[in-house]
Amino acid sequence: MKHLYISILSVMMFSVTSCEEYTDITPKGSLVVETADQFHEMVSLPGRGYPINNFQYLSDDQWMREANVIGRTPNIDILNFTFDESVDRVSLLTGSSFYNQAYNYINRWNTIISLVDNSKGDGNTKQLAKAEAQIYRAYDHFLLVNTYAKGYDPQTAATDGGVCIMDKFDLEAQPSKSTVAQVYDFIQKDIEQALPYLQEKPLDVYHPSLAFAYAFKAKVHLFKREIAQAQEAAEKSLSYNNQIFDMVAYSKQGGPTAVAVPAANNIEVLSYMYMTGYNEMNFGQLYVISPELRTLFGTNDARFNLFFNSTSTTNLDQGSNTAYWGTQYTRFFYPTVGMKTTEVYLILAECYARDNKFNEAVTVLNTLRAKRILSGTVNFTVPATRKETMELVINERRKELLLGFNRFFDLKRLNTETEFAKTVTRVFPLVNKTVPQKTYTLQPNSRLYIIPFPLTALQKNPKLTLNTDEKVPF
Repeated sequence: MKHLYISILSVMMFSVTSCEEYTDITPKGSLVVETADQFHEMVSLPGRGYPINNFQYLSDDQWMREANVIGRTPNIDILNFTFDESVDRVSLLTGSSFYNQAYNYINRWNTIISLVDNSKGDGNTKQLAKAEAQIYRAYDHFLLVNTYAKGYDPQTAATDGGVCIMDKFDLEAQPSKSTVAQVYDFIQKDIEQALPYLQEKPLDVYHPSLAFAYAFKAKVHLFKREIAQAQEAAEKSLSYNNQIFDMVAYSKQGGPTAVAVPAANNIEVLSYMYMTGYNEMNFGQLYVISPELRTLFGTNDARFNLFFNSTSTTNLDQGSNTAYWGTQYTRFFYPTVGMKTTEVYLILAECYARDNKFNEAVTVLNTLRAKRILSGTVNFTVPATRKETMELVINERRKELLLGFNRFFDLKRLNTETEFAKTVTRVFPLVNKTVPQKTYTLQPNSRLYIIPFPLTALQKNPKLTLNTDEKVPF
């Protein structure tokens, strides 16, 4: 049997270059991967990162400091922040950490899926390793298609350009781009094949649990508007883990300055993934929230009061009504790009709202708010219409699913429905009086919502074409 060798330095962060060749001679300083247990252990990948810097300012929840915009040469951040469609973005996106890392992870999962059957060891372990890798492969394809393609629209998904599906380990592959529908079909096939073999309590927190797998399944169904299936999967996920971290009680204890809640102690976490690594929240000052989101929080929401700083003279424009995350990651771990139980509750609430079950939707929202709202109105009253109920759900998603890619993805999927589409407006600057104040507008059908593939990927794979009308500079 051919063996797979991995350099000791890259055991924890396996990349594409880690497996360029197979050999029967063990290289010095390398580990041989030849058993089912070793392949299963490879699923564990601490520090998985999904940087959002190519698109974070397209979200109405994030903001830029005025000194980083006024008088600066336009870069991708400024173009996104000012909703500027006059420039082809491709030449500005020479590379993308988000794109590269997602496909690097997919290569890792494909390595496990392709090779584990021929390894030594127990058949059940082989099947478990393969199933866990399939769930993560599906997750990474989901992130890619929701970044680089149009949001899923049942009317157009079969013809909308998607991303390249990587279903086998092949470092030299130049696959053709699949449609959005084909990518979602692939994602759902991986999920369904994996679910029967996953565990309620996996080997460690970096392996996918059944609670996470069903939560992800629910999310995929929701994005496809398969509401009955989304509800069923959400309820199944909550049957394994329905815990909500009580921020109201935590506030009475003194919050993060008094009681540290590291990642392992946050009971709602379903998957440990990060924007920038373990210490991502130390970069919170770079993630300034918009005046719109700041206002949405109000004055009695623990999600804001416990963790955000709105008074800094160093990290904020005074008078802009913005704020930034001011809590070190060692004091409180707040998931941003992975999944957690509260997202599953919000998926369930949206399913009820879309099914015109307004009482049930509000009951779920109030269950969450009981652990988030410090005083005043905790329980919503039940609206009379679907649109009003959905607005409550969407606003709770904005406040609960902070800083990562969730709001960007939500805008894209909701913009495919006339009932929930939003024209985003941004008035800027708010403080500086030396330059004219303008109102910038982002239409629901703007091409800006579809991020161009990075130039390096386009150059490597001639079959890869843009999903927008922008021009490739070669």
